[in-house]
Amino acid sequence: MTEHAPLAFVYDRCASRAHIDVDMRLTGCHSYADGMGWVLAGGGPWLDRGPDALTHHRPQLAAMLDRMRAEAARREVLCLIHSWGRLATDHTHRLVLQQRIIEAGGWTSTTFGESDRDSARAVLVGRQS
Repeated sequence: MTEHAPLAFVYDRCASRAHIDVDMRLTGCHSYADGMGWVLAGGGPWLDRGPDALTHHRPQLAAMLDRMRAEAARREVLCLIHSWGRLATDHTHRLVLQQRIIEAGGWTSTTFGESDRDSARAVLVGRQS
């Protein structure tokens, strides 16, 4: 892997029509990525809206994971979300989605400084053995 700043893929979901909340969260993600020195992935942010925001079928998340997978061979990639609830409010569902991100070669970070980076690395190192 080459020495590049991590590539951050910004994800959110919104079941309601209140777009001001989404805009505020996305602004927070962009500011956080800038402060961390991460590069924002083009083509984003990836937003699942309406019913897609509440189900296991997340078309925008799936599209983002495809892009992450393609970039992971070249550089470190991560999914940046405002908070863990932006993936899912149900803990088990959230862990399943985090696993999908890890399987795409990335890890997840929130704008509150929480991440699964260390556990994602352990999973990825275990696969290379």
